[in-house]
Amino acid sequence: MNLRRLFLPILIILNGCSKPSEKIIVATAANVQYVMKELKTEFEKESGKEIEIVVSSSGKLTAQIREGAPFDVFVSADTKYPEEIFKNGGSDEKPKIYAYGTLALWSLSIPENELNLNILNSDKVKKVAVPNPKLAPYGEAAVQALERENLLEPIKSKIVYGESIAQAAQYITTGSVEAGFTALSVILAPEMKGKGHYTIVDSTSYKPIAQAALLLRHSDNSPKKETSRKFYDFLFSAKAKVIFNKYGYK
Repeated sequence: MNLRRLFLPILIILNGCSKPSEKIIVATAANVQYVMKELKTEFEKESGKEIEIVVSSSGKLTAQIREGAPFDVFVSADTKYPEEIFKNGGSDEKPKIYAYGTLALWSLSIPENELNLNILNSDKVKKVAVPNPKLAPYGEAAVQALERENLLEPIKSKIVYGESIAQAAQYITTGSVEAGFTALSVILAPEMKGKGHYTIVDSTSYKPIAQAALLLRHSDNSPKKETSRKFYDFLFSAKAKVIFNKYGYK
């Protein structure tokens, strides 16, 4: 029996099974996770291509990219981390700003007419949730706002740091803290509708939260290169801007 003829069908089957996946993986900062669900739905409807979303803090996602995580697009909560990846050779082009974020103070129990930064230093508030400023840009913005009002030191013992903006939001929505800082986009998400009260933090009290996306490097023969480019471009489309605006991004 001709061995080549015997093994040829098996090789064809194996080659078919080992075909690389064309599903693109989007590393997404926690504040963008809800808007990303809508962007995913719209893009998949238009392109017929699948997207997988991986959510974490921008700092943690950057560490994973450094370690070789197979992400295709990085949607960050700032410009610093995408710039770092670009400078280290992780992309062939500079990152682009897709939106500016809005910082908000959120509480389940404190009404809006009382909710402001100064109340954090009162007896009404025992614990304050803040995303880790070393990993989450919104945490950094919260610290800047508190410092500007000379409140960081007075409430230092009350602060509970969340690993990401998602964890800080969890502390707030479960009532583990009386108030906390988060992105307006999280509060406006359908999943959070009607949960508590919020006030927008004065945007002059912190540096603008410019959020950038980065198309990560692919080999020339990667089956995901073209789709990744299409999704990256979609982030800056008119349709995407409407969705971002809906969630409070500028």
